[in-house]
Formats: sequence, C-alpha cells, structure tokens
Amino acid sequence: MNPALVADVGGTNARFALADLAAPVPVLSRARTLKTADFASLEHAAEHYLRGVGARPASAGIAVACPVVGDEVRLTNRAWSFSQAALRDSLGVDRLRVCNDFGVVARALPALGASDHVALHGRPGSPLQGPVSVLGPGTGLGVALLVGPDPGWQVVETEGGHVSFAPQGEEELAIARWVTARFGRASNERLLSGKGLSHIDAVLRELRTRGEARQEVALREPADIVGAALDGHDLDARRALARFCAVLGSVAGDTALVHGARTVAIAGGIVPRFIPFLRSSAFRERFLAKGRFAAWLESVPIIAITHPQPGLLGAALTLRDSLETVP
Repeated sequence: MNPALVADVGGTNARFALADLAAPVPVLSRARTLKTADFASLEHAAEHYLRGVGARPASAGIAVACPVVGDEVRLTNRAWSFSQAALRDSLGVDRLRVCNDFGVVARALPALGASDHVALHGRPGSPLQGPVSVLGPGTGLGVALLVGPDPGWQVVETEGGHVSFAPQGEEELAIARWVTARFGRASNERLLSGKGLSHIDAVLRELRTRGEARQEVALREPADIVGAALDGHDLDARRALARFCAVLGSVAGDTALVHGARTVAIAGGIVPRFIPFLRSSAFRERFLAKGRFAAWLESVPIIAITHPQPGLLGAALTLRDSLETVP
C-alpha cells in the first residue's frame, strides 16, 4: 500500500511523516519537524516535506490545533488558515482527513505500548479504562475525551483548554489579574502552555522584586525556565514550574470531574521534560483538592504519555478509520 501522509500541526511545530496504514498499528517513517514560522501556510509546509522525502501519497491525515468544523479551518495559535477542499487538491490526494490535534492524541491511546507512557498515579500497566480525559500543555492547552472501550473507542474533540482559569490563593489571583489585563480574560491555556509558563514566571518574579505584577515585565523562554528549574539553582524558575504543576493538577482534576473520567492522560510537548519534578510537586494534591469528590478522584489513575509522536500515530489511526468507513 502506498504510504499515507500524516501531520500534527501546532502553533510552533508542524510534524510530518509517512504512515503504513496496513500494519496493525500504523508504522511511521521519514518523520520531520518543521517550524511553522518558516512557512506562509500549511500547504507550503506540506509541499516542502513531500518534496524532501520524494513521496506522492494518495491519502492524508492532518491534525490541527484548532476546532475543525466545515471546510474552512483556522489555527488558534498560528496565523494559518486553509480550505480542506483546496488543500486536498493541492496535495493531489484522493482522501484528506483533517481533525483536532488532541482528538488524535486521544485516538492513539489504545494503541500505545507499555513503554509509551508512565504512571503518575495508580498501578503501572493497568488496562485503559474509559472515559479517559486527555489533556496537556504545548503551544496551547489541548483537551479531549476518549469514550469506551465498549462497543469501541470513540473520540470527542473539545476546546476545553479555553475554559476560564479558577485561581487558588493570592499568587494565582495575581497571575489571573496580570493575564486578564494583558489579554482581556484568563483562560487555562494562558497559564498551561509554553507562553503560560513564561507568564507565571514573569508575574512571580515581579511579585518577589516589586510586590505587584505589572504588564511590562520581561518574559523568559519556557525552555529556559524549565532548564533553570531542573538545574536547581534558579529559585524563581523552580517557583514558576512548581506553580505550573499545581495549576495543571487543579485543571486535570476539574476535567476528570466534568468528563466522569476513569483515567486521566497527560500529553503535550512540555510535561515529558520534567516528569520527576511533576511527581514531587503539588500536582497530585491539587488534583485531589475537590472537596467531597476527593475520594472519588483518588481511584482515578493518571498517566503521562511519553510516546515521541502520539499526534502522528493518532492522525494515522484516524485516517485509517475514515478510509475503512468509505463505501
């Protein structure tokens, strides 16, 4: 079978690969990561990748970090938009499946092996129990719901990352005020994302040095904050990452309650870089801090996805699902 084109397109990176859909679990090859800032559109990035690998696929599955409703698609955190029909024609494929990026991460979960995730809470290696809340910070904050397994796994795509942030304590109230002053509203994504970590770090440094958070504080790069926090000598970075983990715990617990989840999966490009730090943080404490439902959440396993490309795997599975339903 001619390999399919699969892509996982976020605000910062566009990941491409070829996928053998005939294998029980699609096999990915020729994976490349392109910076979205280097290309004017998704079409140009995809054509650049295909020229580089010398492939002419007959089908394509593309995951994008935004809602997918109708023909016109507009990314949330990158100034890219496209017509699905025009992109299909441009790529020269017979079948194009465009879907939400965290929807495909959820679709990949049942296909992951034991080495593709680690347990944050609960017994390692336990069978996947649905419903599954899937969430994780990257350029934005993705949230999806996986329902099943009987009569089969079904994905519900959501935009849960844009739910309003619920601050706990004075520091988080200060962060919420700073974010609201800058963006007009404090959503979970404004804190739980790469830029969100930079926001938290800036506000906490401002509070420590001046006693108030102002809009003009300088932002540090999220990778620099994580690196400095893990190095252990930068107390400001450690405070910022610890607050990030605490907020992630609260949001994960809220999401689990909303979904009635029996498993929570943490994905995204940020968390796998500091899993030991996350385990030692207030993440678990804040996950459980839900009053009368703390005991209910105590029984919910939490895993962190460590598979290097769950979005590409999920895009391949979602494309194959759609091809199998074509009359």
